[in-house]
Parts: sequence; structure tokens; C-alpha cells
Amino acid sequence: MLKVKRIQQMQEYVFKHQFVSLDDLGTVFGVSKTTVRRDIQRLINDGTIKKVYGGVAINNHAELESFNEEKTKKQFQKHLIAKAAANYVENGEVIFIDSGTDTLEMITFLKNKHVIIITNSLDIIVQALPFENLNVISTDGLLERDTKSFSTYSKRNSFGKYNFDKVFMASSGVSVSKGVTCTSPIESEIKETIVKGNAEVFLLVDHTKFEKYAIFTYCGLEEIDYLITDDFLDESYQECATKNNIEIVIVNHCIARKQKFLER
Repeated sequence: MLKVKRIQQMQEYVFKHQFVSLDDLGTVFGVSKTTVRRDIQRLINDGTIKKVYGGVAINNHAELESFNEEKTKKQFQKHLIAKAAANYVENGEVIFIDSGTDTLEMITFLKNKHVIIITNSLDIIVQALPFENLNVISTDGLLERDTKSFSTYSKRNSFGKYNFDKVFMASSGVSVSKGVTCTSPIESEIKETIVKGNAEVFLLVDHTKFEKYAIFTYCGLEEIDYLITDDFLDESYQECATKNNIEIVIVNHCIARKQKFLER
């Protein structure tokens, strides 16, 4: 097993069981205790788990929920975030929609538009099926069942060939210091390629994602153009937005209220 894949699976195993011993990890993954300590230390350094007496446990500030659990949480706020994002899409545009609970409902608000959608999200593909005006291009590769998304090492560079007008990204956790993060090493490289293109970058995240981070950073906050969320952000994010010409869009009670921290 590839080291990065093993580390990812160790993280998922700890999140699932809340607490595990090093002996348990060695048995489950078939590696020595020395290897377990080395792999676990990387997760500890990244802040996703912490050492406790007898083993390791979830670091509460970095706890990342499963896709299905996250989907039912703060559904109304996610609905508003998706609606605000969809308002930026114009007929005839080519867009990328990332897999994630905050991007998932965008199809609801795009169904009457004529756009080309490239996506790695199985749920978005299924939701778009009834609408012939939505031309969907699906990425291929391995189906990540936890996130219901497709990912591949072999074709990640092909994303750089798309001429996207806008890209709509999701994240497992966001912070000023760690940037925009995700849990999958494969998805991380794909997301990084997409963000570094010439398209306008929209980050869709509800307030529960801030000051949390996953193991892989796929871009810094300075690389996004719009940040759409459901609550006002603290001063550090406002300063980052001002410095990097980021437009923050706050959605609340069905009204998208814009905070512009730099005159355009």
C-alpha cells in the first residue's frame, strides 16, 4: 500500500473509532509499530489527531465528519450558499463543480441555465441527469465512496487543459495558516491543478469548516477570488481578504449579503 494512502486510511480509522491504540493500528494495517509511530506523527503534526494515554484520538478542533453526516448538517445554510454561488453562473459558461456538501445543491439553481459542467461528483452527475440544458462532463478514475467522487493520479494534469470560466470548490477545513484543505491525496492534486488555472475561483464553505484543517492543503486562501459562507468571519479572514482582493459573500435568511473588503 502506498504510504500516503495508508496514512489517509489511518486517519479515517481513527475518526471512525474515536480512539485507537498503536497496537491496533499495526494489526489493522499490517505494519510495524515503528511504521505506525512514523505515520501517526505526520497526522499529529498536521493537527488532525492527538496523542493520548494508550494511543491516539481525534483532535476535536480538526474533527472531520463523514460525507453522509455532513450532508444533513446545516442543510439550510448550505442551500443558501449553493444558491448564491449559482447566481454567478451565466448562460454559455464552462464551469467546474467540486465534490462536497456545500457545492452539492448548485444543480437546483442551475437547472434553467445552459452551461457545461465538468465535475468529479457522482451526486452532481445524478442530479443533473433530468436537465438536458446542462451538459455534463464527468471525470473518470477511482470512485471514492466516502465523498462520492472520482479521482485519479494518471489524468490529473488533463484538468489544466480545460478552459473553465468559473470553478466552484469545496473544502474539509479552512484556516488562514493552513489554507484550503481536503482529506484525499489524489483529490488534492486535482483540486490544486484546477485552482491554478485561469478561471475565477469560488470557495463554498459553511461556518463549521473554519479553523479546521485536513491533512492535505490544495491551495492558499490568497488563490481564491470569492469566498461564499453563511456567517461573518473574524478579523484574520477579513485582513486576508483585503490583502488578496477576495470578495466575501455572506448568506443569511435567504439574502446574500456581500462584504467587500477592497474596492474593485
